[in-house]
Amino acid sequence: MYPHSDHLHDQPVLAVSHLTVRYNGRVALEDVTFHLHEGEQVAIVGPNGAGKSTLIKTIAGVLQPQSGEVNIFGSRPRGHVCIGYIPQRSQVDWNFPVSVADVVMMGRSAKLGPFNWPHRKDWDIVHRALETVELANLSKRQISQLSGGQQQRMFIARALAQEAELMLMDEPLTGLDAPSQEGILNLLERFKKDKVTVMVATHDLDQAASHFDRIMLLNHQIIAFDEPQNVLHTDNLLRAYGGRLKPVDGQNILSTDDCCDEGEHDHIH
Repeated sequence: MYPHSDHLHDQPVLAVSHLTVRYNGRVALEDVTFHLHEGEQVAIVGPNGAGKSTLIKTIAGVLQPQSGEVNIFGSRPRGHVCIGYIPQRSQVDWNFPVSVADVVMMGRSAKLGPFNWPHRKDWDIVHRALETVELANLSKRQISQLSGGQQQRMFIARALAQEAELMLMDEPLTGLDAPSQEGILNLLERFKKDKVTVMVATHDLDQAASHFDRIMLLNHQIIAFDEPQNVLHTDNLLRAYGGRLKPVDGQNILSTDDCCDEGEHDHIH
């Protein structure tokens, strides 16, 4: 991860150009091109298997594309320490013997270098991050002892300690109760004043419309990418969800039977 990549501040925070990614010969993303503005908050929506997680992992540098480019402030993701990547909770080993504070300190590792121990300044940053997400009183807890919402706030604190300028979140609201979801969304709103750019994969179209500046409607390719009122039209949704889209109760409500958890629905009024 060393040395670090410099930022070219006349370049977009994130620029993705003609990105194509394949798994086992199958196309996950095809010719995806877009860029993000500093400080904006973007929701990625689309059916299961549309490539939402693949896009986030490729931007983070976890996956490599077959073709196309991802540039963060003008250079490739690999050398950047400004990217805060928050994976799906199902991908984390919650029994790993680390405390909440330990995980948040991991956000400082790239700034410390490979052989340096944390200094007082680093622990101060960690404690401030924990206070911001209201987990300071749980800093010594083993991570499996947290609720789902607390676990997501811990990862947000790690990104804060990292001083991330681009935060990538893969389904952070899945499996959380409504108050926990609102708590996460309120935290994201606070990042706007610090000009942190946020990209979130989500199934909830209502939340995407009410909490995010722009929505990317994705199904292997970008169907639409604009402000919510310009994206969430029936024709766009039909192109993304196809026959899985249906009217509900005879009203102007749309629902998709395409979610991870039984009983959940993507929906938009």
